Amino acid sequence: MLEGSERAMPTSVGDVGALAAIRGPYIEDADGLGSVPPPGTAKGVLKSGVQMITGNRPEVFIDKLAERLAFERGGTRLYEALMIKCLAGADESSVIDWQKLEEIHGEEMRHFELVRQALESVGADPTAMTPCANLTGVEAMGLVQVLNGPRTTIAQSVHSILIAELADNAGWELLITLANELGHKRLSEQFAAALAAEQEHLAQVKAWMQELTLGEAKMLAA
Repeated sequence: MLEGSERAMPTSVGDVGALAAIRGPYIEDADGLGSVPPPGTAKGVLKSGVQMITGNRPEVFIDKLAERLAFERGGTRLYEALMIKCLAGADESSVIDWQKLEEIHGEEMRHFELVRQALESVGADPTAMTPCANLTGVEAMGLVQVLNGPRTTIAQSVHSILIAELADNAGWELLITLANELGHKRLSEQFAAALAAEQEHLAQVKAWMQELTLGEAKMLAA
């Protein structure tokens, strides 16, 4: 085995072409992740019709709203998992400010409700699994597994939440831009307030990550 490892060469870029040849037909024949259902209320249909006439694509906005809804639901569960891990008595739990953790968890729940109401306000179905909502659910699976894993430390769990918060901030920024472009001024203002809160979450998680990492480094040096 040792001799074989010395003779082995790293995978070359040329192998990508071979893999593409195998996977190509599957990609071409595959269906998409889903579709955005049309607005179900008369008010929603009217709004949708007006925007379609002016060249806008309201289904894109609905899809991104559904994405944020799925993400905020997942974010709430991630923070709940971190709370459980802290309550389990892990050594690093003293680094996490419990009151701040509860506050962030509550804001994630409020953001979920904000997006749910936004979907209803444009005549969309908050329960629909749109393509972006589906994608977000798949992406979040790995993060949830890290937080729920019994072997992962609090530092490793916070690292996963950091990844989620970075994506969350970018998602709100894009949603605000879409809301402005489509003339949803009130929604844009509400989303801006949510983004400001998410920016605070990101700063707090970064601070926890730094403190946990420095504490681990000092412990190893000792």
